[in-house]
Amino acid sequence: MRIVARLHGYPPRHNAGAEWMVHSMLRALVERGHQVSVWLSRYTGDREAYELDGVQVVPLETRLDAATAIRQADLVVSHLENVPSAGALARGYGKPLAVIAHNTHLPSFRHMAAGDTALAVYNSQWMAREAELFFAEYPKSVRPGRDIIVRPPVFAEEYRAKPGDKVTLINLNEEKGGRLFERLARRMPDVDFLAVRGAYGEQIVPDLPNVEVLDHMCGHDMREQVYSRTKVLLMPSSYESWGRAGVEGLASGIPVVAHPTPGLCESLGEAGVFVDLHDVDGYEAVLRKLLSTPAEYRLAAKRARARSAELDPTPDLAAWCEAVEALSR
Repeated sequence: MRIVARLHGYPPRHNAGAEWMVHSMLRALVERGHQVSVWLSRYTGDREAYELDGVQVVPLETRLDAATAIRQADLVVSHLENVPSAGALARGYGKPLAVIAHNTHLPSFRHMAAGDTALAVYNSQWMAREAELFFAEYPKSVRPGRDIIVRPPVFAEEYRAKPGDKVTLINLNEEKGGRLFERLARRMPDVDFLAVRGAYGEQIVPDLPNVEVLDHMCGHDMREQVYSRTKVLLMPSSYESWGRAGVEGLASGIPVVAHPTPGLCESLGEAGVFVDLHDVDGYEAVLRKLLSTPAEYRLAAKRARARSAELDPTPDLAAWCEAVEALSR
């Protein structure tokens, strides 16, 4: 099949969880022998097309025609802001559309329901339930022809490392916990903290001697530059539909201390250590216990590795590929 994805950003320039989820899914299609290209809708600074793990990426700066690529495609894939425009082109050229939903915000479902979505992909059980509630509340909406659940694929061997000694936050914007991270670092000057600048949002960068801040980076570099230096991973996000970074950390047996959003509760399961994001004292107490009590840390690490094994992405990716291939029959 010739598969065209219309997206706003893509690795290695834009490395948010949604983009790495889509890349993992498109890479699986390449491995099945399909031709996959990504056409970007935002300027990135890249002037030439490039390849990432077999996926061809065409930046907006090339000024090549995405509409022509869609006209020649067997399937169109899109997500987030590009669903309305990609859906209109797919509909106009008579091509099936697969939409990957990364959040439960109302536009996600509305955009999907506005066009002829042949395949909807939800990243969690709870999102699939939220979608069902939406379609029940808006009965005139057009339901997708089919829907499946694909949890953001994380191959543990690509992220597994020997944990380090730092307390880490990935993406310093306020919604991901940047403000809490800064407060914890001030309250715990005896602890070394590590932060990674995120792909989006205003970054809250602490200027403290016990905080090291790394630039935004490609997901392929996270194992060596981040997880091999991390002892505990923080995810005090106000919203997470799943939380891919947490699952990446589990691969190394890194305990994840998180705010109990529905997505994080589903992704981390019994391996998660959950503390309300407004409870700074609670986060400090949990960190102190994990960092100073070897038995507690070993138990949390054991649970993390077990949950990582449960989240083997192979069945989900196989179901995704089979659902895509069925659209061409």
